[in-house]
Amino acid sequence: MDKALQTMINNMPEKTGKSLDEWKKILKKKAFSTHSDGVKYLKNEHGVTHGFANTIVTLSKEENNSSEDLVANQYTGKESLIPIYEAILKMVSSLGSDLTITPKKTSVSIIRKRQIALIKPATKIRIDLGLKIKDKEPDGRLGSSGPFGTMCTHRVQLTEASQVNNELKAWLQEAYDQSV
Repeated sequence: MDKALQTMINNMPEKTGKSLDEWKKILKKKAFSTHSDGVKYLKNEHGVTHGFANTIVTLSKEENNSSEDLVANQYTGKESLIPIYEAILKMVSSLGSDLTITPKKTSVSIIRKRQIALIKPATKIRIDLGLKIKDKEPDGRLGSSGPFGTMCTHRVQLTEASQVNNELKAWLQEAYDQSV
């Protein structure tokens, strides 16, 4: 587990008044249609800060899934995208040893001190790679964030592993370098 995440979990009782397990029990009694509904509930009804609320909701959803299960579920029916995903991970691992790869239910976050990229199998034939690059205009292949909204500043659509190339590595490197 990521050291920052473990610190957050350890500080949760002091900062929120309850342990992660206690929060999970509370959320289990409620049914939320979206992640943000769960976050809003914790913020509005229990006064939990956004960071803790987001972490609690995320961890309560992923409780019964290992990282491997989460990724496997993302690519069920989209197996042709796995070589693209693996090529991206290989490229990301070459950026530095201080990155954390965090699978979630529908995407995989690449985090340094903050999220620098987000890998999402968008369709059966395309992966969307979201990037956080400050002060860079979208241009050609490096498009606007699209459905990623404020989570990312840019999006690159990938349909084959050969598109994981030096141009993409330069953008990943830029996102990595800006995250210090």
